[in-house]
Amino acid sequence: MTSDPIIVSAVAVVRDRRVLMVTARGRDVYYMPGGKVDPGETAAEAAAREAFEEVSLPFRADDLEELFEVRTQAHGEPDGRMVHMRVFRGWTDDEPVPSAEVGAVHWTTSADADRCPPAGTEVLRRLVDLGLID
Repeated sequence: MTSDPIIVSAVAVVRDRRVLMVTARGRDVYYMPGGKVDPGETAAEAAAREAFEEVSLPFRADDLEELFEVRTQAHGEPDGRMVHMRVFRGWTDDEPVPSAEVGAVHWTTSADADRCPPAGTEVLRRLVDLGLID
């Protein structure tokens, strides 16, 4: 029996050929600012809400540009449980500020892929392919 995929959205904030990622308090794994899409919410609305909740960046859903969707094994879930993550690009000059659930913010490149779960590794690869990060 295969369980339903975990449906999430994330925001890619790119500066100086690096992308913003975060670590949860007490954890070492880098992940994109984002999270699960709530019932009645669009993927872009979820990405904007999660970016604000996690790093205090005030995006409007209408201002986010959808880049791609990653479908891969969900981190920390049983084999075969997939995550479907839609990644949106957001532009801001504001500085990200970690929330209570976020331990730290990191400006990352593909060199940090070993710190990421499968979805994060794939996001970094695709951002490199798009020429956005190193």
